[in-house]
Amino acid sequence: MKKPFLHALAAALYIIVIVIVINTIGSILQGREETIIIPMAMLSLFVLSAAVMGFLFLSEPLQLLMENRKHEAVIFFAKVVGIFAGFVAIFTILLFLI
Repeated sequence: MKKPFLHALAAALYIIVIVIVINTIGSILQGREETIIIPMAMLSLFVLSAAVMGFLFLSEPLQLLMENRKHEAVIFFAKVVGIFAGFVAIFTILLFLI
């Protein structure tokens, strides 16, 4: 079953893309006066990220629950969270190595 890995990988790639975009925009806007738009954009990004992560982590388990396959739903969710935790561990290790 490769789907849990793909869901966790998609979550990790989403985070990587968001960080790259924020760093790029931050370097472009460096030195500019802060406006109310920045907090609005960050809060909007937070809400968007919650929706994307909710979909990636919960869509398949909820579908399995609707099909009354509770055990498979729990296993799938645990696998996605476990694999994502592995990606977080890799990110943390890279933080200390780089």
